[in-house]
Amino acid sequence: MKHADKNKIESTAAPLPDGHPSVAFGKVGVLIVNLGTPDGTDYTSMRRYLREFLTDKRVIEWPRVLWYPILFGIVLNTRPGRVGKAYESIWNKERDESYLRTYTRNQSVALASSLQSHPNVQVDWAMRYGQPSIKDRLTALKDSGCERVLIFPLYPQYAASTTATVNDKAFETLQNMRWQPALRTVPPYHDDPAYVSAIANSITEHLSTLDWEPQKVIASFHGIPQSYFDKGDPYHCHCMKTMRLVREKLGWDKDKLITTFQSRFGPEEWLQPYTDETIEKLAKEGVKRIAVINPGFVSDCLETLEEIAGEAGEIFHEHGGEKFTHIPCLNDGEAGMQVIETVVRRELQGWI
Repeated sequence: MKHADKNKIESTAAPLPDGHPSVAFGKVGVLIVNLGTPDGTDYTSMRRYLREFLTDKRVIEWPRVLWYPILFGIVLNTRPGRVGKAYESIWNKERDESYLRTYTRNQSVALASSLQSHPNVQVDWAMRYGQPSIKDRLTALKDSGCERVLIFPLYPQYAASTTATVNDKAFETLQNMRWQPALRTVPPYHDDPAYVSAIANSITEHLSTLDWEPQKVIASFHGIPQSYFDKGDPYHCHCMKTMRLVREKLGWDKDKLITTFQSRFGPEEWLQPYTDETIEKLAKEGVKRIAVINPGFVSDCLETLEEIAGEAGEIFHEHGGEKFTHIPCLNDGEAGMQVIETVVRRELQGWI
């Protein structure tokens, strides 16, 4: 279509009949979505958050008749207090919120700034569990005139319990809309060159600030139950491919950069090797210096700041290790935002 013809169509489509209610239209929305966060570290806030999280069938696939008595009889009565204390140790006291919320908001603001040359693009952010919810923000984007919306689950590696449940919630919202926007979802970007380079560079840049060299670097990903992988979830494959590409970028071998899995929950077997057991084993074998990175997390959160930077470091030192460092996530820094912008611009092609 010629440029002049396009302008003609837009100008003739814009006017509304006399008396017609005001209608917002013509915008493209981008909704970045992270896992979620409690509103506070108190028992009530933690229980509300954990209930939403642990009743998601994508997260816990056990039959409800088996899982709910355990969840409501034991887990939701004992876990909120313990997890609340863990959150308290890494809480952003200045803003009275989790760092995951802080970083996700900042990422939304930075992305909007990088796309300001497209005035019809509107960027927002949401959490799969907790606030702001996907339903509220997706509805707000539609009401503000977004006729097309790109949903961006902030997970480089696909898992049904992360990427899929974000998409589920977005589709569920659309099911109850009379007037729906067109919807796109961002696919996994575990092998995107911009992402691989950003992870590799973050490792080398962090290590350059140390006055010692780690003997091992551990890439710790959030785990999933082995049964989910056996059913066809590609998450393990995506994690392994990411680290193969990062190793190639760094020119390292498998002995230098090790891939492990953390955060297992419940009695069943999860993806192995386990991060905590690997760190303990290395220390007992005489490894004195290690670094740990969390490539699957876009932003630092409870699992990286408390579980790895805190607990994993303690495990290493308790069993003979001497030097431990945690390599921060990309967060809202320039390198991390370059990855997010690269993915968004690619997935918006044809819309902007």
